[in-house]
Amino acid sequence: MVLDNLSYGSDQSGLVCGYLFERGQAGRALPTHEALEWLHQPHHAKENSFIWLHFNLSNVAAEKWLHEHLQLPQEFYETLHEGSRSSRIEHAGHNLIAVINDVLHDFSFEASDIATLWLSVTSNVMISARRKPLQAIDRLRNAVNRGESFHSPGALLIHLLHDQGDVLVGIVREVVRKIDEIEDTLLADRLNHKRANLGAIRRVLVRLQRLLAPEPAALFRLLQKPPVWLEEHDVQELRQSTEEFAVVLSDMAALQERIKLLQEEIAASVNEQNNRSLFVLTVVTVLALPINMIAGLLGMNVGGIPLSQHEHGFWIIVAIVVTFTFMAGWLAFRNRDRD
Repeated sequence: MVLDNLSYGSDQSGLVCGYLFERGQAGRALPTHEALEWLHQPHHAKENSFIWLHFNLSNVAAEKWLHEHLQLPQEFYETLHEGSRSSRIEHAGHNLIAVINDVLHDFSFEASDIATLWLSVTSNVMISARRKPLQAIDRLRNAVNRGESFHSPGALLIHLLHDQGDVLVGIVREVVRKIDEIEDTLLADRLNHKRANLGAIRRVLVRLQRLLAPEPAALFRLLQKPPVWLEEHDVQELRQSTEEFAVVLSDMAALQERIKLLQEEIAASVNEQNNRSLFVLTVVTVLALPINMIAGLLGMNVGGIPLSQHEHGFWIIVAIVVTFTFMAGWLAFRNRDRD
């Protein structure tokens, strides 16, 4: 399929990629015109095959093509434009409508690097749509291109959920690695502007958890009453995906608490450093006070300045300054030791 740079990585209809799966065979690429031919075949001719069509919604032609050539439930189009992007899988007649949140292909631990994938799944058609390239969908495409076989659209959906779970597990591992490095730096007393890094990581985890948290509950509701075309094996796989998401969400909550404790410890360390700096500044000020006062008094251009005519006047003044400075320093450090 030849892609046009002006069509945002898709063809003129908004199709990024399409695949035809026949029973017992690996999927093969399906251009738009062949997809249309397959969709217009009678039902009995499509019993042993199914298709997956993946669209880029950044191409304005994509949604128009979906309206013209597919009978998707209205709920699917509503999810495309609603404000809530919480992950979920719901019934809509004979369709499964799924909203899945995933990270961008070039994810860099920014909260803005999380985007949404919309799906409509039936017994022989899976439609997916996104606005930005996502890691999980790229993994699924790579699996199909490698020749991995799928027996139904439900199997594609399950593979996608597993891929999303793998991506999230990778994020959790990378966060753990980053936090371990910051902890090692803190323990070695080599802290260097890590508070901002922790804040960015925590924002990503909070957003991921907020977007993904409803997903296990939605899957549990689906598993209680799955569609008749969803095979028992697929139901078991969905149940496993639910458990994996629950574990990942628990790990994310634990990481957020760990980051919070680290931020508090770093804040305490910064406060302690500031206190030490203020103490040094205070000591220097106190030690310089006798010198400044005596120099100010003796520097007055008036008569009667003591020791002005004395043979050893200068050294007497030096001795007085040193004595007062020593006493002031001794008092300052004595109070510091008591604290």
